[in-house]
Amino acid sequence: MIKIKKPNLSFWQIWNMNVGFFGIQFSFGLQQTAINPIFSFLGADHGDLPLLNLAGPVTGLLIQPIIGAISDKTWLPKWGGRRKPFFLIGAIFGSLCLLAFPFSSNLWFAVGLLWILDAANNTAMEPYRAFVGDKLNDDQLTFGYQMQSLFVGAGITIANFSLFLFQDWFSVPPAETASLCSTATETVSSIPKWVYYSFFLGAFASVATIAWSVWKTPEIPPSEEELATLKREKEEHSFIQRVGEPFIEIGRAIKDMPKFMWKLAGVYFFQWYALFVYWQFITPMLRTSLYGLSNEDGDKFEGIMESCKAGETIGAVDVSFAQNYQLLSEQALAQTGLMNGTYNLVTMLVALALVPIAKKYSSKAVYVVCLMLSGIAMLTMPGITDKYLLLLPMVLFGIGWAAMMGIPYAMVSKVIPEDRRGVYMGIVNMMIVIPMLIQTVTFGPIIKNVLGNNPVNAILFGGAFFIIAAVLALRLNKHVPKNIEV
Repeated sequence: MIKIKKPNLSFWQIWNMNVGFFGIQFSFGLQQTAINPIFSFLGADHGDLPLLNLAGPVTGLLIQPIIGAISDKTWLPKWGGRRKPFFLIGAIFGSLCLLAFPFSSNLWFAVGLLWILDAANNTAMEPYRAFVGDKLNDDQLTFGYQMQSLFVGAGITIANFSLFLFQDWFSVPPAETASLCSTATETVSSIPKWVYYSFFLGAFASVATIAWSVWKTPEIPPSEEELATLKREKEEHSFIQRVGEPFIEIGRAIKDMPKFMWKLAGVYFFQWYALFVYWQFITPMLRTSLYGLSNEDGDKFEGIMESCKAGETIGAVDVSFAQNYQLLSEQALAQTGLMNGTYNLVTMLVALALVPIAKKYSSKAVYVVCLMLSGIAMLTMPGITDKYLLLLPMVLFGIGWAAMMGIPYAMVSKVIPEDRRGVYMGIVNMMIVIPMLIQTVTFGPIIKNVLGNNPVNAILFGGAFFIIAAVLALRLNKHVPKNIEV
């Protein structure tokens, strides 16, 4: 495979190209931290959370590789080029979902919105990763993807800190709360009002930052030969054939996939399974380990709320209990925001610093160490009962997240064909969402029947999976061409 040398881009050109990832990841940060607590506020049991998150892996599995394959064979100069039309459309629909999410009046409305939001985010995500690879030569790929990792950290950091700060500024204490049952009988959403502001901020960030990258970064136009090929394929194939072509192309790409990517798929299974466990169960863990709320307390709270909705009279003791449970649950969500914001702040700070370290010691070595640090972080979280000391493992987790969101993409970009970058980046995402899909289907029974329905055990389980991922990552240098540095 002959690669054409592309000109080096300046720091600010690479910066502007990646700004849009801030908005995408702001939305993703809200999904990480706020969606599952919102499901809980709307009555979901934490054992049901994996299945309620089915939207993420399913839409990622279907949409990203298909959009990637389509964008490889697209050129729309009036709409921005090859990749930009897709992530602009995704940003618009994602923003609309973020605006609507806080107004969810019941659990299934919120679950439906999550499906649309995930579809929109996935429409934006994959072409964006291919967009970075399109623009940069091999010498700048690691820097470009670590810059992307910086904006991943920035977007999720602001999203999470906004939840923490808005809870502190705008949360209404129990003494000032209106009658518990007046809220329930009016069937008003039990989502705290301060959560709304983070979603409104995310809706603005999603559109604004992607619009900036679309405006500031031109795409590289295809050559005359490529344009002729695109035109010929359009003329020679019917609409039905063109619709089916992405699926055929995905199959061909998987058949031709470099052995390096097959080995990365093994690492990704344990890595992303563990990450999904963390995002789903960190707030339930905090309710148990930090605030002392048990499963029985949750059942009692739901019983009180059901009695309210049925029009029954609730005693003062039960009202006080329910209000206190709600307040501690909100504090657990805010603490999650602080912790997630901390690890993503660390990601921002170390993302670019990993570039020279990876060049000196190899990308594989950095990736292995960072996966190990993430495992250690998850294994230590449940044993810490001080909310500020809990920020210490998040430093390790942030270093790991910085590597996970940049280094594997740079390694993959060096071993895939230029003209199939979109579809292969979509396949990388399939390697992410398939473990997530398996987790959503399998982990509910695991936590209920094996882990004692205890969210603390769920976090420990995730930590063990990170350690396994680190061990498997030791094999990533095998079968890579000699001229490829990993």
